[in-house]
Amino acid sequence: MARIKRAQIRKTRTKKLFKRSKGFFGARGTTRRQTHEAVMHAKANEFRGRKERKRQFRALWITRISAALMPLDLKYSRFIHGLKLAEIDLNRKQLSEMAIHDPSAFEAVVGAARDALA
Repeated sequence: MARIKRAQIRKTRTKKLFKRSKGFFGARGTTRRQTHEAVMHAKANEFRGRKERKRQFRALWITRISAALMPLDLKYSRFIHGLKLAEIDLNRKQLSEMAIHDPSAFEAVVGAARDALA
């Protein structure tokens, strides 16, 4: 019967596991079994967080655009509808940056959207 020698790979995997759990509190960072479970949960949260970050940025851009539209007496939903009618293809990130850094260009885009609505 063949002898199975796996000490080296186990040591490598364990070192990799503990490297990922650096900074975890108590047994979650020191014992192998609890560390493995904590790392699996951390990976799941990490994956979910990458998706949530995209949602949060979109919400931020919408809030900024909406705030920039308030002095111009136009609601966000009407503005987006006007952009679609005017066939202006600017995404929300670009519109948000424009509203902050180049208000005159943003007002021109709002004017084009308003003309398309009328």
